[in-house]
Amino acid sequence: MKAILDNDTVQIEVTNICPKQCANCTRFVGLVEHPFLMTFDTFKTAIDSMEGFPKMVGITGGEPLLHPDFERFCEYAASKFPKAQLGLWTCLPEGKEKYREVICKTFGNIFINDHTRADIFHHPFLVAAKDVIRSFDELFVASDKCHFQMAWSPSINPRGAYFCEMAASFSMLFPEMSAGWDVSPGWWWKTPKDYTSQIEEFCPFCGGCLFLKRRSSIERGVYDVSPSNLDRLKNRALISKCVLSDLQQIPEQEQGPLAAYKDQGYRDFIALRYGIYLSTNSLCFNEPHLVNDFGFEKRDSLLERYRQRYI
Repeated sequence: MKAILDNDTVQIEVTNICPKQCANCTRFVGLVEHPFLMTFDTFKTAIDSMEGFPKMVGITGGEPLLHPDFERFCEYAASKFPKAQLGLWTCLPEGKEKYREVICKTFGNIFINDHTRADIFHHPFLVAAKDVIRSFDELFVASDKCHFQMAWSPSINPRGAYFCEMAASFSMLFPEMSAGWDVSPGWWWKTPKDYTSQIEEFCPFCGGCLFLKRRSSIERGVYDVSPSNLDRLKNRALISKCVLSDLQQIPEQEQGPLAAYKDQGYRDFIALRYGIYLSTNSLCFNEPHLVNDFGFEKRDSLLERYRQRYI
């Protein structure tokens, strides 16, 4: 597992509300009984706790643009961190185009995915590792090598800070599970030796460390679930959305692709709907700019090119 400082981002999850109903959503949209909107005071505490962090501070959801305080969050984050250090994860939902200027002003990095491509797959995180790997020692070894903990981010949500964003998501889905670490200045100095209690509580119920068949995200509202998690969800009104997994691990290359959304043309086209043009910054991430800054002729030619390719 990675120390938090070895990750390129720490995420602040401002909401788990989203206009999409993607299959195997990592924030369990449609299954969480009480969706949240982070308060400004909690957001302020989260931002303040990251003072001195040398990597990226991300704002994510759910869909962060649906938060009624999104613009206020941007203003506060920009008062504490330079643009180059702030990132936004969004689908750029229809109806929030008014935020394009504040997005371009605040964030030096933007990560766009509107989950409209059939080749964007989601992993079945609700297939509990403990239902597949019966040995605790083997489960711990698999968790230590988890691709998602290595590639994704630690997170802050209203219940605290977590070494892994999936642990944060499970804490919101199952509120009987423990709250996260105290969001105090410098919490991000933690290393894997500090993760033990979170690993032992959350990783057995998560399928991130398993090689499982993934599901196209456009299969809206469907979740692959193993017996132990299905039992914990049995009183939920939307339990009908769950499909019982066969618990079979498969070769890694047969799981289904995760990163089709990184297709630059795909992201460019989504951004252009907001009048945003993307360039590549020094970190090799996308930086948003107002299209007007590049001229209407360039905007129109780009829009037509992407329309022909993706519509």
